[in-house]
Order: sequence, then C-alpha cells, then structure tokens
Amino acid sequence: MENTEQPPTRLKRALGLWDAVNINVGAIIGGGIFVVTGIVAGYAGSALMISMAFAAVVALFTALSFVELTTWQPVEGAVYEYTRRLVSPFLGFLSGWMWVIANTFGGAAVSLGFGYYLGAVFEGLPANVVAALLCLGFTALNFVGLRQSALINNVLVAVKLAVLGFFVGFGALFVKAENFVPFEPFSGGMLLGMCFIFFAFGGVPRVAVMAEEVKDAKRNVPRAVLLSLLICAIIYVLVGTVAVGLVGPAALADSNAPLTVAMGGSGSFVAVEVLAVGGAIATASVLLAAVLGVSRMAFSMARNRDMPKLLCRIHRQFGTPYVAIWIVGLVMSLVVLFADLTSVVAVTTFGLLFTYICANISALRLKKESRLYPKAVSVVGLITSALLLVFIFYATPPSGLIGTGFLAVGVVIHYVRGKRRQKKNLHAQKMPPVE
Repeated sequence: MENTEQPPTRLKRALGLWDAVNINVGAIIGGGIFVVTGIVAGYAGSALMISMAFAAVVALFTALSFVELTTWQPVEGAVYEYTRRLVSPFLGFLSGWMWVIANTFGGAAVSLGFGYYLGAVFEGLPANVVAALLCLGFTALNFVGLRQSALINNVLVAVKLAVLGFFVGFGALFVKAENFVPFEPFSGGMLLGMCFIFFAFGGVPRVAVMAEEVKDAKRNVPRAVLLSLLICAIIYVLVGTVAVGLVGPAALADSNAPLTVAMGGSGSFVAVEVLAVGGAIATASVLLAAVLGVSRMAFSMARNRDMPKLLCRIHRQFGTPYVAIWIVGLVMSLVVLFADLTSVVAVTTFGLLFTYICANISALRLKKESRLYPKAVSVVGLITSALLLVFIFYATPPSGLIGTGFLAVGVVIHYVRGKRRQKKNLHAQKMPPVE
C-alpha cells in the first residue's frame, strides 16, 4: 500500500526558557574565553578584561535590537528573516549567507580549541583531526533530535560553568599584582583586543535563530538573549582578570590553550589537568550550538528558496532538518583540517559584525508601536558594529579581504539564483494550459 503521509513542514517547539538560556550560554562561553583569550592578551595586554567588558557593552546594544525583533515576530532564521522582510530580500540573503559563513568558521575555531585542550591532556594528538572527528560526532547528535542535543548541551554547560568557577575561585589565591603592570585600559591594543574577543559574544542571538523551536517564543527568546549575555559577561571579566593575574598577558599570548597556561601559575598539576579537560568540554558545547544554529539558518533560507530546497527537508522520525545538519557538519569538518586559528576567528567576527549591522538596520525599520526601546539603542548598535568591522580590516587585512570575498560570493549566488528563478517563472508562463 502506498504511503501517502506527508513529510513534516514545521519544526517542533521543544525548548523551555532555561533550555534556551543554556543554548545561548553554550554558544557564547567556549572558544572565546578558552582559546581567543590568548590572542586578545597579545593585543590588549593586562587590560584584557577591559576589552571583554567593552565587547559585552557593544554586544548589548545589538542584543537589544534582537530582543525587539523577536518580540515583534519570533521566527526561524532571525536576522535573515528580519532583514528580508523589513529591509530588502537582497540584504536579507546576504545577512543569512554571512551568518552561515561566520558560524561555520566559528564552529571550526571552537572545535580546534577542543583539539588544543585535549592535546594538553594527551600529548601528541593531532588537533585538526580530533576537531574534525568532533564535528562529525556532534553532527550525528544534532541529526538524532533537538531535545537530545539540548539535554547534552545542558550537561556540558553545567560542567564548563563549574570548571570556570573553579578557575576563578582557586586561581584568585595565586594572583600577583605585578602581572597587571603596565595597565593601559584605553590603548589602541585594547580596542583591537575588543575586536577579537567580540568573537566570544557571537552566540548572543543564537537562540533567536531557533525561535520556532522555543515554547512561548515571544516571551522566552528575548529573556534568554539578555540573561545569557549578563551571565557570560560577568564570567568573562572574572576569568580574564584572574588569568592575567596568574601569569601575565605575555604568557597567555603565546598559547593556544591560555587558561591551562594561566592555571600553571598556581603550581598545581591537578588544577592544570582540570582546566584542560574543562576547556575541551567547553569548546565542545559551543560546537554543538554552532551546528544547531547554522543548520537552522540554512533550513530557513531554503524554505524561502534562497538556498537549495533540499536543505529544508525535515526527517520524519526525528523532526530535524537532517540534510542541512549533515552538510553543515561535513563542511565544518573539512574547514578544521586546514584552518589557522587567528584567521578563522577574524573571518568569523567579520561575518558576525555584518549580520549585526543588518539586525540593527532591521530594528530601526520597526514601526513605532512595535518598538520597545528608543531608536538610539539600535543606532548605537549599528555604529559600534560598523566601527569594529573597520578595526578587523586594520588588525588583520587578509582576514578582512577573505570576509569581503565571501560577501562577494554571496552577491554572485543571489544574482545567479535570481536569474534562474526568473527563467523558470517565464517558462511557466509560456507553457500552454493543460486540457
């Protein structure tokens, strides 16, 4: 007998408020604090925690724009859908495209962080190969179901918060005041450091991209965005302060696993091992959230025919966009095999800032009755995001050019798909009616 059951066309609402908060915390805390801290220390020096605080403030303004947009209409795809509906389909496509690029590279960066921290426990492990295997493993987990992924994510988030709490509490006992000298909180290096640590706040709107899978999304998604940002900003500043106080910025800058190096300043081998394991767990949870987010963005774009229709297929049994999930996971696995950490972080930040610019422009287009805050909030978010984008070009010109190159590829893809769509529509109009 022929199976006439139609495949599902909508995703399941399976996430509560704290699931949503944990997905965001899982997306934010990881590669930034455990890996990028070293890069930032090389620029900001002992003012590392000031770079973190400034980046949190910049992220807050854009987060408030996302709060307005998700309160207005929670929808899968977030910035892509908002820009497409409120500004233009062309800019909407570019925002979605750059979000996919940014978070694909971001997933690669944090999976590399996993490889580096695991290598600190088991010496000789090839970081790139370990990272690729992790990508494939978490892709399989995402395929099986959102609820299972959320449960694993909740556990990973709890573990890494406990590890960071241990780092702050135990490490504070060994902080040395001389490691903060010279302290230059308003130097150019601090601003450049802010550009890179902004990568660590890239997960702030992650749950907004999955809004159709959150229960009572109009209420829970905005709350999750703001709660997760507050929690992570406090943790970042505390961890950054203790890390500098333990060994100084120079030692941090020379390592791909900076918190393990920092804990070495305590003289405790056991504490170092705890941080190494914790760093691996933390970066793993960010990768889980990255695969979740990128696959959902690809699903949303495919649903609007801005990407191949194949990507919006939903699995009958698991209720997940399985084609999008597997393609995202495979691409991430390939990227990590050939990735350079600093360049990957810069390209990720470039893409995130572009999407944040689009989000702030979209929020400015909301009607007065749909606004929660004065327009000045989104204006500040727009200006600060644009300035950080300029800093990326100054700090790492090659990465800025790579980001611009991906943007140009997006323009070409949109143009080609638009032409094909026009031809199909024209052909359909010329077809004679069926008798």
